[in-house]
Amino acid sequence: MTKRFQDKVFWITGGGSGIGQALAIAAAKEGAQVIVSGRRQAKLDAVVAKIESLGERGMSLVCDVTQSATLEQSVQAIVTHFGRLDIAVANAGFSVSGPVTMHSEDDWRRQLDTNVVGAAMTVRAAMPELMKTQGRVVLVGSVASMFTYPAGGAYCASKAALRAMGQALAIELLGTGVSATTVHPGFVESEIAQVDNSGRFDPTRRDPRPAKLMWTSERAAKVMLRAIYRRKREYTFTTHGVIATWIARHFPSLAFKLASTGIAANNARKLSELRNPEGSGSA
Repeated sequence: MTKRFQDKVFWITGGGSGIGQALAIAAAKEGAQVIVSGRRQAKLDAVVAKIESLGERGMSLVCDVTQSATLEQSVQAIVTHFGRLDIAVANAGFSVSGPVTMHSEDDWRRQLDTNVVGAAMTVRAAMPELMKTQGRVVLVGSVASMFTYPAGGAYCASKAALRAMGQALAIELLGTGVSATTVHPGFVESEIAQVDNSGRFDPTRRDPRPAKLMWTSERAAKVMLRAIYRRKREYTFTTHGVIATWIARHFPSLAFKLASTGIAANNARKLSELRNPEGSGSA
């Protein structure tokens, strides 16, 4: 039986862990030759070893998506080594967390430079080669692009921008043979919660996301590959993610209430403490 991505050349940014790693291995199982890029060489090399154990060719490239020159160099290296590029997945990203009013200018720039500008420059670097192969470009968005939550303003804003980018790309690429797919995962196992607001990996950080709703990265990769193969424009997955986006789209007031549960009472308590720091007012 012919594999869905037999001999296709896959490039995945942020491919050293989480969804990127799982997608790389799943693509190799479907016959793809896979290049993973990211900032941690050892992680990338481990993924390549798994790809090669499946009998497919792999390659690791250290690359920082906030440095467009490294993206262009990566594409050159891919074409030199593999002769072509068929699928480019802009997966690299991280989350700046905390209240909107607490973020510094640097926090905002790091968030948008990585999740938005980095994805845009990945697409820009890959597009000349994808035009030659009538390939696919994939943006890894998030349910957070549609269902906003407290302490996630910066991250949600970045993913909303990414969604808009994907929608524009899908229109702009009509007639070229190149497709643009934006996928929106819900809660999926990854290292995103272990990366701090400065983009540094810290394995001791606690993941606050609900464990009972978490999909494995392998399960996520499977449905993502299906969406990529079918050249879907947008694809939202995880059951809770589909439900959340449906509520946000059709019942925005309900989405607001769900996201803001407990916020008013907590803020009232904080205001009371600010106005009465010594606890005066008691009998």
